[in-house]
Amino acid sequence: MGKEIPDMTFWKLWNISFGFFGVQIAYALQSANISRIFSTLGADPHSLSYFWILPPLAGIVVQPLIGMFSDRTWCRFGRRIPYLFIGAIIAVLVMCLLPNAGSFGMTVPAAMTFGLISLMLLDTSINIAMQPFKMMVGDMVNERQKGLAYSIQSFLCNAGSLAGYLFPFIFAAVGIRNVADRGVIPDSVIYSFYVGAAILILCVVYTTVKVKEYPPQLYADYHGISPREKEEKTNVFRLLAHAPKAFWTVGLVQFFCWSAFMFMWTYTNGTVAANAFGTPAVEVMKNGAPVLVLDTQSPQYQDAGDWVGILFAVQAVGSVLWAMAIPAFKSRKLVYALSLVLGGIGFLSTGFIHDRHLLFASFLLIGCAWAAMLALPFTILTNALRGGHMGTYLGLFNCTICVPQIVAAAAGGHILRLFTTEGSVPPEADMLMLAGALLLVGACCVRVIREKGKEAPAE
Repeated sequence: MGKEIPDMTFWKLWNISFGFFGVQIAYALQSANISRIFSTLGADPHSLSYFWILPPLAGIVVQPLIGMFSDRTWCRFGRRIPYLFIGAIIAVLVMCLLPNAGSFGMTVPAAMTFGLISLMLLDTSINIAMQPFKMMVGDMVNERQKGLAYSIQSFLCNAGSLAGYLFPFIFAAVGIRNVADRGVIPDSVIYSFYVGAAILILCVVYTTVKVKEYPPQLYADYHGISPREKEEKTNVFRLLAHAPKAFWTVGLVQFFCWSAFMFMWTYTNGTVAANAFGTPAVEVMKNGAPVLVLDTQSPQYQDAGDWVGILFAVQAVGSVLWAMAIPAFKSRKLVYALSLVLGGIGFLSTGFIHDRHLLFASFLLIGCAWAAMLALPFTILTNALRGGHMGTYLGLFNCTICVPQIVAAAAGGHILRLFTTEGSVPPEADMLMLAGALLLVGACCVRVIREKGKEAPAE
């Protein structure tokens, strides 16, 4: 048995996760604006979900690799922080390029291709920067304080989301143009990405300066890693074979949760534009046939895009408030299931609400599910892991986030077609109601989670 990791002060726990604030601003700008950007460039609503396949596809490859490599890394800056810094630098560069996809005089297909490549690079870099924060909590925080540490991370995550979601609305409110020529992204969105990039790099520099990771020998002592285990050669398949039950049972819940949120990111813009802003429909030719779609060049559609940022900000507020309440529950499984039920109700209600302000209640409830998804799975998993392969396991666990997003993105367009009747605008609100049903299924699956039991040694 190794030495016990000492308790940390609140501010040391805060510093470990502070850079997450900047990373989450970048993620919020991506999640709230990607559908808006590609719709503005000319994407068909039935194809929107396909643009979302690339981000989780990048994550499913990158995050296990970052975990595996950082487990074996040590330099003067630490083992996780070098990857954090590299990811942040790439993200900043791409954030300055992505919103300009329609501004370089390219044809629509070329602009779409440029936007797709930028999106893939942005999400890859965000994944590189995001994963080390989760790993550092697993590395440096004892079991007693992990719940608090991940709650702080959840708070900073949602505070960053709040800022990222509000930027386009704030810039439009102070007079920056919120509409643009056909195929060009409005300045309010472009400037939001610029400011988000600046904040991201400042936050990451702060964490790099303030946090000192444990040196290899001390880390081994704290996590009970023997010299033999330090030299041990293993692979991901062997690690998966010896993964604790918590890995698989929490992963089952994750499947339904992240599928639901993929639908939210993809279809909220169209839902709000149609149901709450009365966006007019226009007839366009798709595959040689006329179809009705929302007019993405209309002021109503762009105003709805800003309002989606407000709704996602409300979700972040709900998540912050609920994250503070989560530690008060003695049973993690109880609060996990309750949170998903509340989120499911929030999603289902969006299909019946046509007042933009009443949607605040829906997204406050959705925020409860988001708070639980950010904090509880990682608390449950890291308490069931030993330190030797912490990074690799957390990287592999990210597949339980990426795979459902890939499945939802691949299936989303086909499901929306099933809901669409001839001569009508695709009913994107139905996809949000489907998201609510998925969260309720996830809540039912919480009962199968097994919190106890460490992983076996990978011999």
